[in-house]
Amino acid sequence: MTTVGSRVRARIVSLLPGAADLAEVRRDPRRDVLAGLTVAIVALPLALGFGVSSGLGAEAGLATAVVAGALAAVFGGSSLQVSGPTGAMTVVLVPIVSRYGPTGMLTVGLMAGVILVGLAVLRAGKYMQYVPAPVVEGFTLGIACVIGLQQIPNALGVPKPEGDRVLVVTWRAAEEFAKNPDWTAAGFAVAVTAVMLAGARWRPTVPFSIVAVIAATIVAQLAHLHAAKPIGDLPAGLPAPSLSFLDPGSLGTFLAPAVAVAALAALESLLSASVADGMTVGQRHDPDRELFGQGLANIAAPLFGGVPATGAIARTAVNVRTGAGSRLAALTHAAVLAVIVFAAAPLVSKIPLAALAGVLLATAIRMVEVGSLRAMVKATRSDALILVLTAVATLALDLVYAVIIGLVVAGVLALRAVAKQARFDQVPLDRGDRSAEEHALLAEHIVAYRIDGPLFFAAAHRFLLELTEVADVRVVILRMSRVSTMDATGALVLKDAVEKLRRRGILVLASGIRPDQRQVLDSVGALDLLCHEGREHPTTPEAIRAARDHLETAGVLASLPAQQPPSSGEEALR
Repeated sequence: MTTVGSRVRARIVSLLPGAADLAEVRRDPRRDVLAGLTVAIVALPLALGFGVSSGLGAEAGLATAVVAGALAAVFGGSSLQVSGPTGAMTVVLVPIVSRYGPTGMLTVGLMAGVILVGLAVLRAGKYMQYVPAPVVEGFTLGIACVIGLQQIPNALGVPKPEGDRVLVVTWRAAEEFAKNPDWTAAGFAVAVTAVMLAGARWRPTVPFSIVAVIAATIVAQLAHLHAAKPIGDLPAGLPAPSLSFLDPGSLGTFLAPAVAVAALAALESLLSASVADGMTVGQRHDPDRELFGQGLANIAAPLFGGVPATGAIARTAVNVRTGAGSRLAALTHAAVLAVIVFAAAPLVSKIPLAALAGVLLATAIRMVEVGSLRAMVKATRSDALILVLTAVATLALDLVYAVIIGLVVAGVLALRAVAKQARFDQVPLDRGDRSAEEHALLAEHIVAYRIDGPLFFAAAHRFLLELTEVADVRVVILRMSRVSTMDATGALVLKDAVEKLRRRGILVLASGIRPDQRQVLDSVGALDLLCHEGREHPTTPEAIRAARDHLETAGVLASLPAQQPPSSGEEALR
């Protein structure tokens, strides 16, 4: 136990910030501070909007952006990552809040943070690389659709209907609006969305989201548009940290949603960090440290009433584009938002909810990379199927199920493709061999088969069927040198095939068995069959000579019909 504890402590120490991080911060602090200020301006309406969408209110979004943003900036594995509330996480949180209430959601967030720290200690970050691109693209498309649909109630100016299924809630909101239509809120949402989308094309460096929100707020206040419902009162500062929401007796109830939140936080954060790496030269994130930083951020955020956080791709991209070079930029972003919370809460409280809905609608639209989707769909039918299934599952079910479905389908299709690569053919013995040699062997009732590629569960039974159907043959030579991989199923099938051939009086010889194959074959008892009394040979020519020697010395066996077994098994084969 002491050894395990020491290893865990050493592992945690290795994940903490070091001297290299401090040196990086000192390199160009002015540039990082300016980048952080820009990101804060972009992040403010997003933090407010995602807080409102989650069901815990704008103050929860701000608390997350400040607390989680600061901790993830200091302890995370990417120098350029910006963390906070995100649309993807909001998609998961809405049904959790609907089912368990705000206190349940805070408990889920805390547990998810602990799980993320555990994943970091277990070095699980490297497995992100195994998520296929079609799953990521389908996941992103589905999230964009859900985020857009979640904004419909606020965009139409109607109370959010009950329910945790976004399609059902959207339909009910549309019905409610149709009963008594008021286009004020819709006008604000459409105007803010249009300004953001048009502005991004015209001047990409200008934060049009904050410009549009400020303009909408001024218009609503000057024109006394009561239909444009504002955010409402916000606390002038962060609440004192508290664990009053935690009920130890109910932790088991929240385990499944906590795992879902942790999985999403890990996936989105590592994906965002990878995007940041791709936008820079020389920057590489530490995936395990990123999980550790996100874990600490999610442990702390609920203590201040915040929602679970992840790395935010859009804010991270803004951070990189504005010249950030160290984690000081993300830390500055959190500090600026903290100042806004303390100094400008009364002004922020007057922002129309419809304007925030417009911000998130524009964000959802900009998440969809049409070029990437088109390329993925054109790549292969398998890629297109995985993308569509993941997107539909994200919309109809939830994000975790969507990723699981996408990974399972991708895995099945990959296995199918790999299995198709396995070949079991009667091929020329060497590059210099001529067909005359092959015909001579066939005339002597000898056939040499070469197994190319993997011999595993997805391809093994086809191999068994083909091998046991050979006819008019006295000796079968299995050329094993090109078997790329073999599992227990493949070894068992091979054993079964050899036994069936032996019962038909056919001698089976093997050539080129590698050491890694021997271990698998031995584990299921197939090695003895292939290697017993001179049946295994290093090369195929040696196996051919052994086959000819056998036929010359066992003429009685060679004259038997192919389907008749020998009179005394082992003695006849000798």
